[in-house]
Amino acid sequence: MEKFLIPFFTATFISLFMTPVAKKIAYKIGAIDIPKDSRRVHKKPIPLLGGLAIYIATIVSAVIFLPLDKTLVSIIIGGSIIVVSGIIDDSKDLSPKMKLIFQVVASLVLILGNVKIDFITNPFSKENTLLYLKGFSIPLTIFWIVGITNTLNLIDGLDGLAAGVAMISSLSLVFVAYNANHLSGDSYTSIMIISAIISGACLGFLPFNFNPAKIFMGDTGALFLGFMLSAVAIEGVMKSVAAIAIVVPIIVLGLPIFDTTFAIFRRMLNGKSIMEADKGHLHHKLLQRGLNQRQTVLILYLISGVFGICAVAISKANSRQSVIISGMIILLTTFFAGKLGLIDIRKDGEQRNRDNGRK
Repeated sequence: MEKFLIPFFTATFISLFMTPVAKKIAYKIGAIDIPKDSRRVHKKPIPLLGGLAIYIATIVSAVIFLPLDKTLVSIIIGGSIIVVSGIIDDSKDLSPKMKLIFQVVASLVLILGNVKIDFITNPFSKENTLLYLKGFSIPLTIFWIVGITNTLNLIDGLDGLAAGVAMISSLSLVFVAYNANHLSGDSYTSIMIISAIISGACLGFLPFNFNPAKIFMGDTGALFLGFMLSAVAIEGVMKSVAAIAIVVPIIVLGLPIFDTTFAIFRRMLNGKSIMEADKGHLHHKLLQRGLNQRQTVLILYLISGVFGICAVAISKANSRQSVIISGMIILLTTFFAGKLGLIDIRKDGEQRNRDNGRK
């Protein structure tokens, strides 16, 4: 067990030490989040770049505890590209188009390191028949990496939310990889170690980021963590021949995927860019119901934890039943969230008024 605890606590302590340093750098380069619209819930300027501490803690710990092979090198280079784009965006703003270019380039670096989705397992086949993607492998891999990279960024709207969700998700991946290690006989030790490192880096940052936050992770951290989780999910789960290989990472990252999916539908229905920010996210809905920031974040931690537990439980199975159960989890989550008024993809009032004016 110590082979995972030592990397975990090493990353935690590095992150704890580096976060105040990142805070000083943020002030020096002008990476400050000034509340200038109603969507922001903080009332005073807060330094960004907390993600730089998470990045340093993750990379340094990974180099110490993992073999520096082709896969790890590609993850480090790809993650560094994402961090550069985040630093630029946190200090000077970067257009959505340029962000996407950085993310695609980082995805291609991973693919060159053989971190890609080569096949999916047919979950309804008793023999776990593999469906090789061939020409679809690269575009699907890019779609997954870019998608997950941005989902975590989109939920980064409250103190401690993205860091806590990333910590819970990476911890879930530790146990998923542990189950895979025992069920398949293959070695998933490296996946367990890198997942533990990511979780530890988030834990070290949280004392500075939990409400009331002294520093935000910014795009530097949110995009980096999303990128790392997408890569770990490919290496640790999607390359498995288990029937549940398709659905487990989706369940592990259920909260950000769920929130982002409805945000996309909501914005498209309102005729807005899917990259345009709004106040329709889960955390906004909970705040509108009278909860404070801490209560909202803790509830979302709980939801993310439930998704993680479900993913770990499902990962022990190796049959089409696991896929059916996963589908039921997603449908039930959608149903209850809708009933509680936590999701809403209807047109907002402003858009409805515009539509009525055209009639």
